[in-house]
Amino acid sequence: MNRDDETQVARKIGLSSARRHIFLCCDPTKPKCCDRERSIAAWKHLKRRLKDLGAARRGEVQRTKADCLRICTGGPIAVVYPEGAWYRECDQANLDRVIDEHLVGGEVVEDLLIGRFPLDTPSQDTPSRDTPSTRRG
Repeated sequence: MNRDDETQVARKIGLSSARRHIFLCCDPTKPKCCDRERSIAAWKHLKRRLKDLGAARRGEVQRTKADCLRICTGGPIAVVYPEGAWYRECDQANLDRVIDEHLVGGEVVEDLLIGRFPLDTPSQDTPSRDTPSTRRG
């Protein structure tokens, strides 16, 4: 596949119109946060719900199956960008809330939240990208 083909695929799946992207811990090589079957059921539910809403077809919401999101407890774990909202216990009922309230409605589901860690804003636990400990040279 060449670059033009890849660009065509990216357009077809709606990357240019994406507003949010959800990553879901699913089918891990070494299950720790939840059992494999539970994570696969959550993934199938997520795909079906996004398809039913038309959000996947329009490309507004992108989804990615992740082997492991490294929380390793309280799973299935999901993270939604651009907000960097990390969610716990993302089985079908909780996923429905994340889909309806956050992915579609734009509001973080506070009671399911592990924390907010957007990529462009350093957390209090993370040194600034411009501190002496992260500068080279």
